[in-house]
Amino acid sequence: MNDRNENRPGYKKTKVGWIPEDWHVKIYGEVLKRTKSAVAVEPYQDYQEIGIRSHGKGIFYKTPVKGLQLGDKYVFNVHAPALIFNIVFAWEQAVAVTSERESGMIASHRFPMYTAKQGKADLYYLRYFFLTKRGKYLLELASPGGAGRNKTLGQGELYRLPLPLPSLTEQRKIAEILSMWDTAIEQTQRLLEAKKKRKKGLMQQLLWGKQRLSDFEESSVLKEHRFFPFPEDWQCPQIRKIARECSLRNKGNGDVTVLSCSKHIGFVESAKYFGKQVCSEDTSNYKVIERGCFGYPSNHIEEGSIGLLLEREKGLVSPIYIVFKCDDRVIPEYLYAVFKTDTFRHIFTISTNSSVDRRGSLRWREFSLIHVPLPTKDEQQAIAAVLLAADNEINQLEKKLRALEKQKRGLMQKLLTGEIRVAT
Repeated sequence: MNDRNENRPGYKKTKVGWIPEDWHVKIYGEVLKRTKSAVAVEPYQDYQEIGIRSHGKGIFYKTPVKGLQLGDKYVFNVHAPALIFNIVFAWEQAVAVTSERESGMIASHRFPMYTAKQGKADLYYLRYFFLTKRGKYLLELASPGGAGRNKTLGQGELYRLPLPLPSLTEQRKIAEILSMWDTAIEQTQRLLEAKKKRKKGLMQQLLWGKQRLSDFEESSVLKEHRFFPFPEDWQCPQIRKIARECSLRNKGNGDVTVLSCSKHIGFVESAKYFGKQVCSEDTSNYKVIERGCFGYPSNHIEEGSIGLLLEREKGLVSPIYIVFKCDDRVIPEYLYAVFKTDTFRHIFTISTNSSVDRRGSLRWREFSLIHVPLPTKDEQQAIAAVLLAADNEINQLEKKLRALEKQKRGLMQKLLTGEIRVAT
């Protein structure tokens, strides 16, 4: 494991790598003790399942209510604060520190809880330590057994783990700094979810004409299609009336990038997306898709895998793809938004199931019979612009979230190894 503190003045080599000279290495059992308070429950009694909020992936249960069948014969009271592990694949599971909000809940015996001995360690510091590469490595060492589900955290091995510990004051300061990033990350995540929910609401209102933009309020009367409503001043044509299939092949094996269509982000470079070449060496039978064209794998469209190529002039897609282009009555970005709704995923599923193709594919012949809601071109453009603005807000928040998470990882690496010291 690479150690950036190696041979630095003021650092020493220990069982857990190079750490500052004034830090100590303590054994887990010296600073932490297991805590449990048995609660008798009937096997298979119903409990409501909830998730730990503080980075953990352990499963906790509230007082008995209808919801989850709990097969464990006994559980324990959750005390706050306590360090909690999932004994199965502990090094892959984020440990959690309970808060007062989790007090009074109960946890399966598969999630042992530990509290700090008086004045020995800060639980929040240790939570962050066990989220680092070094901490996860130590947890894996403390998980004996074979491959697969046999590797579980052993309490004896856990108690013997060496831990790098600065002074209690410095531990708390490190935890305080990292918790600031956690707070920023959680706030950004909540805002991101709110923006996504808002966009979904906008799509439900604008794409079916339930809400009209101010310049296009010609009629408030809605007609009913089998799957969706639409304003009486809109059209509802079959796709074959506004689009044509494109079947141009890559004759001559031209050097064009092979693309794949993902469920969430549309077209991506196939080799980068899968991390390897998954396409054939011979791409002469691959279909050419040009800017402004739609494409979908005929055997996966019901999963939402349909894309609109806008980021490049052209690319290649597998022969199983259906490629089509709309005429000039359609704003492609508007129609793409329609295709990405839950309503149209359902329509694609229904159409695939009713297709004569027994391999579960939705070919152009059946796809082109699907009806789509179609306002005037100007209104399509306006709707697409509103949704694009919402997408831009979401993209900015996703970039901010990635940046915060990257900053936090960097801080954890530096603070929890003593590479950077904090003022105490």
